[in-house]
Amino acid sequence: MKLISRPEYLAEQNRTRDARMGWWREARFGMFIHFGLFSQLGRNEWAMALEDYTVEEYEKLADGFMPKPGAPREWARLAKEAGMKYMVLTTRHHEGFSLWDSKVNPYNSVNYGCKRDIVREFVDACREQGLGIGFYSSLMDWHHPDGGAAAYDSQARKRLTDYVYELNRELLTNYGKIDILWYDVARPMQTEEGWNSLERNQQMRALQPDIIINNRSRMEEDFGTPEERFEASEGDWESCMTFNGISWGYLDSEQVAPYSYTAQQIMRMLCRVTANGGNLLLNIGPDREGRIPAEAFEPLRTIGRWLGENGEAVYGKRERGWHTVNGLCSNTRKDNALYLWFWLWPGSEATLGGIVSKVSGASFLSTGRPIEFVQDGHRVYLKNMPAKGPDAHANVCVIKLTFDEPMEVIRGSYRPALHQGFEYMPKA
Repeated sequence: MKLISRPEYLAEQNRTRDARMGWWREARFGMFIHFGLFSQLGRNEWAMALEDYTVEEYEKLADGFMPKPGAPREWARLAKEAGMKYMVLTTRHHEGFSLWDSKVNPYNSVNYGCKRDIVREFVDACREQGLGIGFYSSLMDWHHPDGGAAAYDSQARKRLTDYVYELNRELLTNYGKIDILWYDVARPMQTEEGWNSLERNQQMRALQPDIIINNRSRMEEDFGTPEERFEASEGDWESCMTFNGISWGYLDSEQVAPYSYTAQQIMRMLCRVTANGGNLLLNIGPDREGRIPAEAFEPLRTIGRWLGENGEAVYGKRERGWHTVNGLCSNTRKDNALYLWFWLWPGSEATLGGIVSKVSGASFLSTGRPIEFVQDGHRVYLKNMPAKGPDAHANVCVIKLTFDEPMEVIRGSYRPALHQGFEYMPKA
């Protein structure tokens, strides 16, 4: 293929981005799967580096890599139940062990352990459940002999970058249409030129014209990926979060349970990213046999049931705006609708402030049941509601306000001092 200059490449990606990103902007919620040799240790996915394993010591784990048959189907079923729309799998983490039948990397799951192509099983499982397919691909490699020397030895750099190219070429050639290429940790080189990212990403897009690529190959590409934090950007972005704030890989379920997220905590993450135009990629670290940790099932199934009734407040391309109209709720927004996520129920009445535009309707999102209201100035009074919150899943009720005119909401509109340092939600 003919390579083009950086300005030409960026212009082409800008031209096609809306079409390529459309499904992802609608999806809002995905599952990250961190699975590899580290899953056998259960002590964090960086155990090889943090515990100073030699390559020879760590390689011994490969023969014990024995995920149970059907494990990826279990992952995909739970993702579907949880209301997630796509999945991303660590096809090869920093430890350098490939989960597919790689010809360029014989250190893989077909030559060792289970002798199966886990990536193939993952792809098939995603397609069975109608989920978008994402491949995580580490740039850093602790197993490759040039993984460190590439920073200062030009020949080592060429060998490593050629290797990375071939690995990704296999992934994007052998499994049909793939939706996401999710790079991670561009070390030891410090620039996109060091990684040949401009050239490699053009070659990857030639193999998969509709693919979207994250920003971790030292190029901005299609979307940002703040990790373990919520950091909205001007463009598309996705917060990737562990399930416990400790590890991406498997940890002992009994010990980690007190640190693991509840359905309500996950909902708060989902609300925050949605309100600011981002996605949530929530991680699961299966155990050595590929089983989903016990602590993940009930929160995710609860989320799924809740989204089945309240998904309108999450899914779909939406306007940004993180504003508070009542201290017990947070808001998301789409078109001429404002969705109030009540974390605590106010009782039979509630007062909403800063509603500048005229409200045309109020209702419970889950049922469509109308709510009586009165609007006076910038205040809306919700009347005659149930004394207890009507949500049966997580006690998180969503009230939908609709407007016949462009929506304008200003935080504390009667308190000008509040506006210093805050943006307001402008008219659409």
